Amino acid sequence: MAALPLQIAHAKTHAPQFARLLADVDPTGVTNREALTRLPVTRKSDMPEMQNAIPPLGGLSAIKPGAAARLFASPGPLYEPEGLSPDYWRTARALFAAGFRPGDIVHNSFSYHLTPGGWILDMGLRALGCAVVPAGVGNSEAQAQTIAQYRPVGYTGTPDYLLILLDAADELGLDYSSIVKAMVSGGALYPSLRQDYAARGISVLQCYATAELGLIAYESLPDEGMIVDEHLIVEIVRPGTGDPVPDGEVGEVIVTTLNPDYPLIRFATGDLSAVQPGLSTCGRTNTRLRGWLGRADQTTKVKGMFIRPEQIAAILRRHPTVARARLVVSRLGETDVMTLFCEVAEDIGDTALTAAISDTLRKVCKIKGGVSLEPTGALLNDGKVIEDTRTYG
Repeated sequence: MAALPLQIAHAKTHAPQFARLLADVDPTGVTNREALTRLPVTRKSDMPEMQNAIPPLGGLSAIKPGAAARLFASPGPLYEPEGLSPDYWRTARALFAAGFRPGDIVHNSFSYHLTPGGWILDMGLRALGCAVVPAGVGNSEAQAQTIAQYRPVGYTGTPDYLLILLDAADELGLDYSSIVKAMVSGGALYPSLRQDYAARGISVLQCYATAELGLIAYESLPDEGMIVDEHLIVEIVRPGTGDPVPDGEVGEVIVTTLNPDYPLIRFATGDLSAVQPGLSTCGRTNTRLRGWLGRADQTTKVKGMFIRPEQIAAILRRHPTVARARLVVSRLGETDVMTLFCEVAEDIGDTALTAAISDTLRKVCKIKGGVSLEPTGALLNDGKVIEDTRTYG
């Protein structure tokens, strides 16, 4: 809280969007949570519009694009800068809590292509003194062979992709027994999946991070909640508002970051969580969250990638014969799957149209999904274009 007035003043001075949003705010008076709740909320869902109006970063960044270390483009599309500070996303703390130590070789299967996922963990690992195998996603057989060759002790990536790599190694007769710990993010770590890994001798903890904010919270022990990172102020509010809810009640996660390069003030993530009462038995004393409990809006996350209603609309614009569509996200075993159900007036057995929509789905959402053509009137008329049938908690 002592740093908060300085950060608000910094944002007003160096980030044009916050200069406008906070024009009437006296930073010296914002010294506690009650005062913070009176500031306006900036929503992640509004970022595409802001970035179109003030390209490329929407006036939210305090550094110019040319002064950044890297510039990213995430699905949405959303554009994010990376500043010059080491461990810019502050993930070394979470990795240390998960047992990673200097000298460890770590296989990093987060994507390095346009999105910052790979770099978020890569920089934390390097700050901790680990050697990183920049594997990225895809080509699981080659990744399994690399694991057998380098013998990494750790894995970072989405929760379910590690299982794909282990199964690929089994099929190829390769040894993956060197991996004994993992830090996962970008999706839900289901209890059954954690137990599966434990049976294979792998201890798995998870962290909660975003491209805009970096690390938000992290596990130090299984099933004890996630400890909030010390460089953030986290609020849990009633979805669609900026009004805090009581501890324990599920609400939307709003974050104020102390990052001087990207000084986001009351940034509404669209994610749901709740404060978990009490302190962690590991000895860390910051507030805990129950973890990621889903989305406050129809946006959802599949295999580490956000899928938004605007993307489904973009698919429909490319295929005018589709009257309505609904993306259903579910689980098949321990893997996330998605299927786009499309109402069409023509033959629902049109394989060429199915293939064309499937290709568009992959291009727009950056991951593969199934397509099912349905007759007119088959989909519920409830305004929902993304339905997430997975369970969280």
